[in-house]
Amino acid sequence: MRGIVKRILDLTVSSFLLVVLSPVLGLIALAILLTSGRPVLFRQTRPGLHAKPFVLLKFRTMTSGRNANGELLPDGDRITRLGRFLRRSSLDELPELWNVLKGQMSLVGPRPLLMRYLDYFTETESKRFQALPGVTGLAQIKGRNDLSWDDRLSWDVEYTQKASAWLDLRILFVTALRVVRQSGVQVNPGASMLDLDASRKQTVGKSDP
Repeated sequence: MRGIVKRILDLTVSSFLLVVLSPVLGLIALAILLTSGRPVLFRQTRPGLHAKPFVLLKFRTMTSGRNANGELLPDGDRITRLGRFLRRSSLDELPELWNVLKGQMSLVGPRPLLMRYLDYFTETESKRFQALPGVTGLAQIKGRNDLSWDDRLSWDVEYTQKASAWLDLRILFVTALRVVRQSGVQVNPGASMLDLDASRKQTVGKSDP
């Protein structure tokens, strides 16, 4: 029953927001097109429910700049001025409402991470895939990118164990406050923390004799 109620909420809210915010979506798309060119949307395969891959949609915030060897420049060097604004305001996340409408994501759930991280989750942490990934989640209101990976994934698992309509509404309310205040947002998270795979490899390396 809860799954049905959650899906109805997802459909209702995502549909409403996509319609109401369509002028904003159009203006952002036009701004990206004029300043960075195509594509307007960033598409990336992410693990969803039960780790099944799906294509995540976001507004593009970085260029495809490369160095002399043809390698992509660091994220911090590729984020555009518009991209920084979109990330600070969380507007880059708006296209994910389409993922919610399609049933690939929910408004609330563990954030969809990278496919290459799949081999680095513990058995307990893998329980995060028992829920649809979310536009926002429990880890996001507990500290977002300020949390360590262990804490982030622990909150994700706790959400899957304690999920309820009341908890979802609380997470959405706190998320809205954080978006308005632009608190807990890091434009370039990679500058302050290692990727999960790099972090876990480093931990294993330190524990080796």
